[in-house]
Amino acid sequence: MNNSPLEAIVVVIPVHNEEALLARCLSAMEQAISSARSLNGTAPEITVQVVLDACTDDSELIASAFPYDSIGVDFTNVGQARALGVQRGIRRCAAAEPRSVWIANTDADSTVPPNWISAQIELAQRGVDLMVGTVRPDFADLDEPQRDAWTRTHTPGHANGHVHGANLGFRAHSYLQAGGFLALPEHEDVQLVSALRALPGLVEVATDECWVLTSGRGVGRTPGGYAGYLATGLVASAPQ
Repeated sequence: MNNSPLEAIVVVIPVHNEEALLARCLSAMEQAISSARSLNGTAPEITVQVVLDACTDDSELIASAFPYDSIGVDFTNVGQARALGVQRGIRRCAAAEPRSVWIANTDADSTVPPNWISAQIELAQRGVDLMVGTVRPDFADLDEPQRDAWTRTHTPGHANGHVHGANLGFRAHSYLQAGGFLALPEHEDVQLVSALRALPGLVEVATDECWVLTSGRGVGRTPGGYAGYLATGLVASAPQ
């Protein structure tokens, strides 16, 4: 168990043409940061890294309205975008030992709850190295069969352990040991968690306490991912 005091939190948000949802995402992050600071009188330093990857819409303009560190790249690769965000965040926290830095990850089409950061602070302070959080699709984006299928296959309050880049946290030390996010066009989150779980002594928690609302669209920014699951796999996998 890692008992190092938490000194800094880095939030990483990759963005690829999310002008319709990005402002909602970044506004929710402001609320989560404010809530964490109000609940924790000695809250760690919190920084947000927004990585604008090959954006051809107004995502960059929207991001510029928020007090976050934004960078534009042309990777067209979510794994590379996440890795760069983590790298920049760790560099900004150079004065802190990696065991004392927590990396919190979400997506630009997602909305974190007010307790999202404070819940991760609590887990880190308990010695957790990896948090696998849950997501819930925006029901406004789903049709009735999809809504029924999701309700039948998910129990609120229960974490099923599925990996989602939209709700994932880990210590910087563990991340570096595991080799970081690979330059994968999708499932880079699953690959990283697999590598993290292979580390000896790693403490993992799966939780639904700080679930994240994510887009329920059927066509995502990658060929598969959560959008692909909602479009083709959800109803097919639901018990009949």
